[in-house]
Amino acid sequence: MALESDRELLRSLARHLASDGQEAELARETVKALVSSEATKPGGILAALRRSPLVGSDLDLSRARDTGRKVEL
Repeated sequence: MALESDRELLRSLARHLASDGQEAELARETVKALVSSEATKPGGILAALRRSPLVGSDLDLSRARDTGRKVEL
């Protein structure tokens, strides 16, 4: 059962989820998170960072410590 105004949206979502691809998986995860009754588990940000494609790429993210210029006021 759904609102009449949402029926086409739900049909479209169902067609989208029937496909087997990365976009369908993202849609599944988004819908599951939206309708999930569980509270968000701690450590979610850390888990997301660990799933990043940049893990293990040995990026140098250090910055130069520049003290700036002297200004007379």
